Amino acid sequence: MTAAILGTGSYLPKKVLTNQDLEKMVDTSDEWITTRSGIKERRIVSERESWSSLATEAAKKALEMAQIEPEELDLIIAGTFTPDLRLPSGACLVQNNLKAYNAAAFDLAAACTGFIYGLTVAEKFIKDNPNIKALVIGAEVLSPITNWEDRTTCVLFGDGAGAAVVGKGEKKEKGILASYIGSDPTVWDLLCVPGGGSLHPLFKKGVPKEEYFIKMKGNEVFKYAVRYMEEVARIVLEKAGYSPKDIDWFIPHQANIRIINMVAKKLGIPQEKVFVNIEKYGNTSAATVPIALDEAVRVGFIKPGNLILLDAFGGGFTYGAILLRW
Repeated sequence: MTAAILGTGSYLPKKVLTNQDLEKMVDTSDEWITTRSGIKERRIVSERESWSSLATEAAKKALEMAQIEPEELDLIIAGTFTPDLRLPSGACLVQNNLKAYNAAAFDLAAACTGFIYGLTVAEKFIKDNPNIKALVIGAEVLSPITNWEDRTTCVLFGDGAGAAVVGKGEKKEKGILASYIGSDPTVWDLLCVPGGGSLHPLFKKGVPKEEYFIKMKGNEVFKYAVRYMEEVARIVLEKAGYSPKDIDWFIPHQANIRIINMVAKKLGIPQEKVFVNIEKYGNTSAATVPIALDEAVRVGFIKPGNLILLDAFGGGFTYGAILLRW
């Protein structure tokens, strides 16, 4: 018995922030941003939008595709580190919006790998009880913790949400074939938000405002991202008895086009099998993989029987991959 994705959904804020807009905000250019990241624009929440509103809309679309009613859900897992509130969890707010009162709900903080971590957890629940139906969300609202005066980071991030409904696979060969998650905390400070937690809470005297924004040492992060994304991809392929040439679609974390291209090259996966949408949305952290997966499904790229590799890396450092048969 396998755990399979029964439906996908995604939702993006209406507001578009282009590279040309950023040229008016910081010392940068469209050419500089595009060359180094592959990003042309990103979405930013308005005052009437929130993490829970994005996540709820993505969840509704996933439920509709899966033909599952909210009350049928047993589990809601939200991969995020930017929920609406410190307490309660974002998953509980989505649960309330959906009126999915029969489910257990919790957040899972694994940064950009949050959706893959969430899918892996849901898979274990379903293998233990095949009747379970789970909603896994990957959503982030990064704009409030982005330093819009730092040209090295503000050009990278955006807001968005993706979701998947997971349940028992109809056939043995359909669903998640292998999964693997891991973490390396020895270099956590290369990508972090120092302020806002219990160590440096809001309004703590002597903490500069810059500490409450995303800090990243891009060159170092690049090297670790490529290393771990290649490593976990090979692990899940080996576990399931496949090789990179068997892949129909590679859907990696959309952090940087150079990372995506480098990982694909190291794995030997041709560009025509790599799904990329970073140019439209930027890095939405835990939301990038489910948004890309949903887009690939809805435009008809992904067909029944396709072998799909999901792969991500994020702050922590966390990393993980999932191989699944659609």
